[in-house]
Amino acid sequence: MNGHADPLSFDIVARIAERAPELRSAERKVAALILDDLTGASRASIGALADKAEVSIATVTRFAKAVGCNDVRELKLRLAQAAAVGQRFLKIDTDQGDAEPASLAARIFDEVQATLAQNQGAQRSAPIGEAADALAAASMIYVFGMGGGSTALADEMRFRLVRLGRPVASYQDGLLQRMVAATLSKEQVVVALSVTGQTPEMLESCRLAREYGARVIALTAPASPLGALADWLIPVIAIETDFIYKPSSSRYAMMMALDLLVTELAVKQADRSRELLRRMKHALDAHRGGGERQPLGD
Repeated sequence: MNGHADPLSFDIVARIAERAPELRSAERKVAALILDDLTGASRASIGALADKAEVSIATVTRFAKAVGCNDVRELKLRLAQAAAVGQRFLKIDTDQGDAEPASLAARIFDEVQATLAQNQGAQRSAPIGEAADALAAASMIYVFGMGGGSTALADEMRFRLVRLGRPVASYQDGLLQRMVAATLSKEQVVVALSVTGQTPEMLESCRLAREYGARVIALTAPASPLGALADWLIPVIAIETDFIYKPSSSRYAMMMALDLLVTELAVKQADRSRELLRRMKHALDAHRGGGERQPLGD
């Protein structure tokens, strides 16, 4: 395929946009047709593409080669790959770009609220108690997170577990996760955070940790490879909309799952948790001052 070892490294949408200025007028018609409906173009025959763009079959063939494909068959394959990403990243929604701040705030709030409501139902029947027992019994807890929200929330979980006196470390680098996994045993627990549950490095590290006897708690999509290999699955359901300009609301679903798990642990060891939190509040107030209701660690 044109010498490309990895078919995903060839972004056909970007290539068409890059080559468009130098295309012939007839070929630009093909480009416009394709960008308007990637899925339809990937499924159409060469004759159907030519008819809809009102050009000749030879023009479609020339277009395919002009954007770096060997033939129309390769072009259609790459269009199918691009369509899988989603047409919502190509279509311009005029209702999104010029929204007033007040309506943006309402839209973001509504999406967050809908995400939390759906995840509340899914997480109600999750094995939160069993997973919390595993955290309480572990000689060491390792939190793995990769990507955007999971990277930040891996540290958040570490901060929360430290407050409860648990030995914990967090790792966001795939190679470091793999190295750590190779040192584990049945006394340790891995907490893996991944909205999709499909990140290859995360999956490999968790499989390796389990080979050496460690238990895995996964905060991830229910029907995912990571969820399937976990000892305890705390479901995180991502609800993505066509409003692509803001960060994913799945971060709130992940935070909700994290809060449920850590709060369950805190309640299970209520006397110890209360004393540790009291000590922390005392130490912080002595250092910086603050009111009785000031949050810990802020």
